[in-house]
Amino acid sequence: MYTPPVGFHFKVEVLGLARAVDDDVRFTDVGGLSLEVATEEVPEGGENRYIQRYPVRSKYPDLVLKRGLLKDSAIWEWIRDGIENLDIKPKNVDVKLLNDKHEPLVTWHLVGAWPVKWSVSDLSASANAIVVESLQLAYQYFTVDKS
Repeated sequence: MYTPPVGFHFKVEVLGLARAVDDDVRFTDVGGLSLEVATEEVPEGGENRYIQRYPVRSKYPDLVLKRGLLKDSAIWEWIRDGIENLDIKPKNVDVKLLNDKHEPLVTWHLVGAWPVKWSVSDLSASANAIVVESLQLAYQYFTVDKS
């Protein structure tokens, strides 16, 4: 009997960062792994009940990564250079869903990722929560490798 994999055992790797360490790639959430078709709407003369829709191209939403705030991070330096200095250096990113032996079950290989947004969670003296940073990356496309 097939058992679907769990969604909490995963690993994110930003390929090509010189000094990335284990803590740098420990994320608590990954969002935005989806694929859709963009469409073009064309009204047809004499037909008022509907508008024709035609496929145009594939569309990939931004990848959103969340983790506890790190004070020193190679990923943070890459994001800061890209956002503050507009020194965009696209990197490939691998998101790996792991099995119980820590081996990849599925790898999403994102091509040409670059930072578009960084944010930090709200600070509140009445909440008992860690500070979470969110990293938002645009990318060209992804491929899927199912092991």
